[in-house]
Amino acid sequence: MTANLNIIKRDGSKVEFDKSKIKNAILKAMKYGSGIMEQEIASDIADEIEKLYLQESSSPTVYKVEELVYKELIDHKQELTAKAYEGYRAVQSFKREVNTTDDSILGLLDKSNEDVLNENSNKNGHLASTQRDLVAGEVSKDIARRKLIPAHIVQAHDEGAIHYHDMDYAIQPIHNCMLINLEDMLNNGTVINNKLVESPKSFATACTVTTQIIAQIASGQYGGNSITIKHIAPFLRVSYNKYLNKYMEKYSEEMAHELAEDRMLEELKSGIQTIRYQLSTLHTSNGQSPFSTIYLEIEEGGEYEREEALICEEMIRQRLEGMKNYKGQEIGEEFPKLVYLLDEHNCLEGGKYDYITRLAAKCNTKRLVPDYQSAKIMRKNYDGETFPPMGCRSHLSNWKDENGNYKWYGRFNQGVVSLNLVQVA
Repeated sequence: MTANLNIIKRDGSKVEFDKSKIKNAILKAMKYGSGIMEQEIASDIADEIEKLYLQESSSPTVYKVEELVYKELIDHKQELTAKAYEGYRAVQSFKREVNTTDDSILGLLDKSNEDVLNENSNKNGHLASTQRDLVAGEVSKDIARRKLIPAHIVQAHDEGAIHYHDMDYAIQPIHNCMLINLEDMLNNGTVINNKLVESPKSFATACTVTTQIIAQIASGQYGGNSITIKHIAPFLRVSYNKYLNKYMEKYSEEMAHELAEDRMLEELKSGIQTIRYQLSTLHTSNGQSPFSTIYLEIEEGGEYEREEALICEEMIRQRLEGMKNYKGQEIGEEFPKLVYLLDEHNCLEGGKYDYITRLAAKCNTKRLVPDYQSAKIMRKNYDGETFPPMGCRSHLSNWKDENGNYKWYGRFNQGVVSLNLVQVA
């Protein structure tokens, strides 16, 4: 620190000249430029600049010092560091002075900002509710770039070395992906809009509550969510037992079982249809369809194995049939996505559920779903466990609760960054 030398800041005020700040700025530029930390060069440049202004007995401005740093870096053959330093200065200048949101927001309103309007396929950028979310997102993005995200990250994003996804949500402490603990909410009840929703008494109600849960969660985050059909399978049994008890009072046991089976299968079909149509037509608070993934799995030997197989088959069969768009044309809906777990009993090697896999393959040729997941590989990588991917197809890392048990459901992801490995290299 030199007591008798000041520096003029950008606002015109004067503070003591501190050459260590110059050195630190150069080292930071070296880190993101050449990648080689040349301590001696950084110290020499800081000393030279300090010496120059001591000789002149004048107070330099921040701008003059920055220009000198750039020139000295070039003179010291530090071209990559100079480039990084200049880029950093430009971003910092943007953060201090520039607000670029006006044109972007006006472009949303007059529909000329196609990049933002078309960024997400499940967002209709022409709806008022979606436009409100996009306008808020542009303001949030501007604040995040100027006030929250480090300058070298913004610079790397702008140069394409990385892509900082969902920057418009970065200023809020919300998550972007949820593996929903549907089992807990359906078995023990849940709260929606401060109203207690008790455990469903039928499969049809369970399907309706499931779609409401997905809609509520999707409205409180900015990404996808996943559920597994094994969490709704027990309620198919609930419906069957309800019908069986009703018919046992009027008919023979054999007739009662036959009628209960028929009614259960009817409810299975209508319940799955409810999930499909609700998730295809619902809009969340940010004006988009819930980005949902449904995990189709059959636990052989499990208590609800049969129910799970019935739900898998019906889910795939209905997806194969498709639904109609506003023109009456038959299409395959975008959401929910389907992920089908392949195991020994359904991997086309003589398993008893191979018929469902063949139906899934047929659905692939027409609807491009489901995706597939290997139970064998999952168990190898996750200590014998299988669980759904997130809505974006990423998988959670291993984590155990206080009792030492693996926990998958009820967890979330926060933030996504893509690396441009070619440019990084």
